[in-house]
Amino acid sequence: MCLLDDVVAWDANAIHARSRSHLRADNPLRSDGRLRAVHLCEYGAQAMAVHGGLLAREAGGVAAPGLLVSLRAVELFVERVDDRAGVLDVHAEKLAGSEASWQYAFRVEQDGVVLASGRAAVLAAVAGHSL
Repeated sequence: MCLLDDVVAWDANAIHARSRSHLRADNPLRSDGRLRAVHLCEYGAQAMAVHGGLLAREAGGVAAPGLLVSLRAVELFVERVDDRAGVLDVHAEKLAGSEASWQYAFRVEQDGVVLASGRAAVLAAVAGHSL
């Protein structure tokens, strides 16, 4: 499942992506015909994953698979997003990282208004092991 449409900008510490997938009737996160604001955390997580992939590619490698293990300080400023026309701007900023884990802050905006924000932690998936 890919919810992001394009990357606007990125550097070693952050990424800005955009999406219109919240408007699609076939969005896989919809239930009862609605896309709730809590699903914006997935948009943030996907921006984090794309950022990791871009960093790995720049270093000549491929991104290690990761497992989203926690969400913290999540704030939702709307109840749902499927009823909001326009582009979602998804921002993720790397707060800390190693070969074993990464921490990011994310926020999702529309027309400069923050719809959701929070922090997420990801652990690198180790082949042959599961959490």
